[in-house]
Amino acid sequence: MDTKTYQRKKIVIVLAGMIFLLVVLLARMWYIMVNRSQHYKERADDLHERERVIKAERGIIYDRNGVALATNKSVCTISVIHNQITDPERVIQVLAETLEMEVQKVRKRVEKVSSIEKVRSNVPKETGDLIRSYKLDGVMVDEDYSRYYPFDALAAKTIGFTGGENQGIIGLEVMYDDYLQGDEGRILTVTDVRGVEVENSAETRVEPIMGESLYLSLDYNIQSYVTQVAEKILKQKQAKSVSVILMNPQNGELYAMVNVPEFNLNEPFVLNMSGEAAVNTQDLLNQMWRNGCINDTYEPGSTFKIITATAALEKKVVALNDTFSCPGFRIVADRRIRCHKAGGHGSETFTQGFMNSCNPVFMDVGARVGIEGLYEYFEKLGLFEKTGIDLPGEAASIMHKIENVGEVELATISFGQSFQITPLQLLRAVSAVINGGNLVTPHFGMYTVNKEGDKQTVFEYPVKEGAISQETSETMKELLGLVVSEGTGKNGQVEGYFVGGKTATSQKLPRGSGKYIASFIGFSPVENPQIIGIVLIDEPTGTYYGGTIAAPVMSEIYQMVLPYLFP
Repeated sequence: MDTKTYQRKKIVIVLAGMIFLLVVLLARMWYIMVNRSQHYKERADDLHERERVIKAERGIIYDRNGVALATNKSVCTISVIHNQITDPERVIQVLAETLEMEVQKVRKRVEKVSSIEKVRSNVPKETGDLIRSYKLDGVMVDEDYSRYYPFDALAAKTIGFTGGENQGIIGLEVMYDDYLQGDEGRILTVTDVRGVEVENSAETRVEPIMGESLYLSLDYNIQSYVTQVAEKILKQKQAKSVSVILMNPQNGELYAMVNVPEFNLNEPFVLNMSGEAAVNTQDLLNQMWRNGCINDTYEPGSTFKIITATAALEKKVVALNDTFSCPGFRIVADRRIRCHKAGGHGSETFTQGFMNSCNPVFMDVGARVGIEGLYEYFEKLGLFEKTGIDLPGEAASIMHKIENVGEVELATISFGQSFQITPLQLLRAVSAVINGGNLVTPHFGMYTVNKEGDKQTVFEYPVKEGAISQETSETMKELLGLVVSEGTGKNGQVEGYFVGGKTATSQKLPRGSGKYIASFIGFSPVENPQIIGIVLIDEPTGTYYGGTIAAPVMSEIYQMVLPYLFP
């Protein structure tokens, strides 16, 4: 092949390659411009639009009568846009001074190369307005919402609080977060290739949607009064804590749940614990936030004799006139187990033994029922399960495995020792005993409404029927009425109302520590119970008997609550 022919072939190959590349390029351009045009338009819009979030207003939490327990206040979020800042030193100086932040922290945010950088959220509106008045290039002031609790510490451990992003952290705030949250809005601004907003271009706003508001069964007036009474006895007895629950035993609606000392919901990270250094350690905060009514278990003591008596009556192993002897103790296996009355009660019927809260009588009754029979009714009355309350972190009961229960364990279980339950588990079980055998679900949430006030979701809760017979329920109401009218619960009486109930004095572990929980569980009216409550005084100083210090607390509470609910 001569040189000219070779050159011509080479040129043809090069031209063919160029034509091929051109065809490929044109095909690619056609594909991009036609088939992928929408995709790249959206990407271009993304590059030239900056998005800022507008937080949704959180739903209000109301009590059963429409009193707002958790609301919102207007605040601001301060952000900076790096590419739009024309005088960074001025921006750093103003923001550091106005927001009372360290200069280096502000500088770090201002000098960070990003599309938008948050400097601080939950800034008071007045402060946000002041920053806006400086008209600093690259500084954005967006209106926002922050949770506000009008009554500070009222029902703090029940209502709970929210975090920096307006999300629920503890309590009802987290349990109903999906309803309360709402949908965020957006602000879209057009920018050039440098990220600078295009002058005279209109903002696009997608308005936020407020969350649904929540109505509770809790009653503000009852909660407030019970809190005052609990705080008074906390101070008088120099106790570690005082807890009170009030509930409708027929449907599980909770009127009040008090755990004093409480904490300020508007300052939830400020420790309010006597004797503790004001250091925000997480363990101390978690302890401060604990809801003892559901998060903690305890040995119930003599209030649990209600359950033992119920099982015995259901199993028909005891009659009201059966006689027992109490010399002040029982010898069980190798243990001498005392009655609270050192000299004993002598000869007494089952009814009298119940009224006297006599341990030997209940050890005998427990032996008649047997551990299988007791555990059968523990299960029927919900003591092997959580109550299902609409609050997070509910504890479970701590019980012996049935095969590990010996004579001594059976004896102590019969009068409320050697196992642990929560106060709410006991309240739920006793509610079933006095309401005819229906195991209700304790709850606060009733329904939600939208911004216009229209109902959105009505909450329903399961009820297990037939836990015990109607006959046993009627007998137990009579016995519990006698305890208050003539027995150890006399201090729980309320003039003009027939109250039934049971006292308890529980020794805390380890035995011999000298620490007790005094408690009383009471309901009214006896013939058709509409309210049931439990009071627990943890580690009172001085006198620690439930009938002496806990029963009067419930009496004082019911002197206000009963006329209020049933005028």
